[in-house]
Amino acid sequence: MTFSIRQLATACVALSLCALLLVPGNATGLGTDGRLTLIIFTLATCAWIGTPIDDTYIALGAGLALVATGVLDSEVLFGTLGDETVWLLICAFVLAAAVTRTGLAGRAAAFLVTGARSVRQLFHLTTAALVVTAFAVPATSGRAALALPVFLALAKVLADRRRLVVALALLFPTVILLSAVATLIGAGAHLITVSVLWDTTGERIDFVQWLLLGLPLAVVSSHLAAEVVLFVTTRRADRTGPIRITADDIQAHSETPVTGKLTTAEQRTALLLAVVVALWCSEPLHLVPPAVVALIGAVVASSPALGTVRLKDALKTVPWSMLLFMAATMAMGVALSESGAAKWLVGGLPGGSTAPPWLFLAVVVAVSTAAHLILQSRSARSSVLVPLVVAAALAAGVNPVAAALASTAAAGFCQTLPASAKPVALFADVPGVPGYTQRDLLRVAVFLAPLTAALILAFALYVWPLLGVPATR
Repeated sequence: MTFSIRQLATACVALSLCALLLVPGNATGLGTDGRLTLIIFTLATCAWIGTPIDDTYIALGAGLALVATGVLDSEVLFGTLGDETVWLLICAFVLAAAVTRTGLAGRAAAFLVTGARSVRQLFHLTTAALVVTAFAVPATSGRAALALPVFLALAKVLADRRRLVVALALLFPTVILLSAVATLIGAGAHLITVSVLWDTTGERIDFVQWLLLGLPLAVVSSHLAAEVVLFVTTRRADRTGPIRITADDIQAHSETPVTGKLTTAEQRTALLLAVVVALWCSEPLHLVPPAVVALIGAVVASSPALGTVRLKDALKTVPWSMLLFMAATMAMGVALSESGAAKWLVGGLPGGSTAPPWLFLAVVVAVSTAAHLILQSRSARSSVLVPLVVAAALAAGVNPVAAALASTAAAGFCQTLPASAKPVALFADVPGVPGYTQRDLLRVAVFLAPLTAALILAFALYVWPLLGVPATR
């Protein structure tokens, strides 16, 4: 049996930290519950990194271990499944199933993309369309599947311009991943961040506040990524010459109509989605929680009289494994906070309370950006990083909300390796279409990683304070 360097390294770290069990509590400054929590948390992280075991299985095992050792009450573990953020995501997937069934997304994409008359215009209109899908489909993998027919149509039209096809193949997953930060339901990692902040600091980020902070960042970073992809993967000759894409080109790869008058089902779904998003954005006026609004929308979308999808069919699209993973990692976050393990772990960092806010946030963004090279699951990255970031921010006098948001946004960068995210793997090998290579990904990442990290840091220091989230407490 052979072991990789990663597996050996993680095993060494796990064994070293497990030695804490043998050290008296008064010698480490950490109580028994804190030591047990830290050991379970470390073993889970090492298992995520160094083993092929399913992430959800590991998270559930860690949650069970926390309950079995008495660190966590069983009510806390099972109660996370009833958290309103989990219900928000479930109902959002039901709404997304209705939108996908009717083909509204295909119509919107066809409307935008067919207006392009140049390569740069095509890339930025495609980027705008992909950003909008963050409001309709609450998972990056689902958005990637939804956008695939549009990409196939574009690849067919541009078949004689191979480098442009490769550039588009890189653009789609890149924008899908970077634009997820636009909404609270854009990724499961966002809900983990919200839960950790609530359990640790008592501050809750609602849908409107996340939208206000995340949407500008998503728009700017996505269009910046479009320029980077164009610059890195194409030449001036590739970007010259007119582009002509018709609705028929899109229709050839779509199972639903993309032109003509909206069907009754499409009209109802469009109206329902518009009302739900409007109610989400106006929560401060009517005070109805987003999860309740989403539940109402899901009930209407699946109703026999007004709905466009059967409830049992819509529920099949819900990623239950991811929801269980989220619930278990939320419980792990509670244990890290309440046991004092997170505070103890960050207490030994050099410069802790004396580091200036900009340096603290710069380190958080840098570590979170690079974390996808070790932890491939976006939710796992936030589960590991956010509790530590929040505890460190409280000790350093940095606003934990700003630090947690910066970490979560930076952890959304995962375009270096095909295995780092499902959308990247999906568009890397589309049958019959030129795909990108590992070298292409690395070339884009060399430019895009530092640019997106600098952009997130600039937002945390200069933009978010103007929107009510200062960098310091």
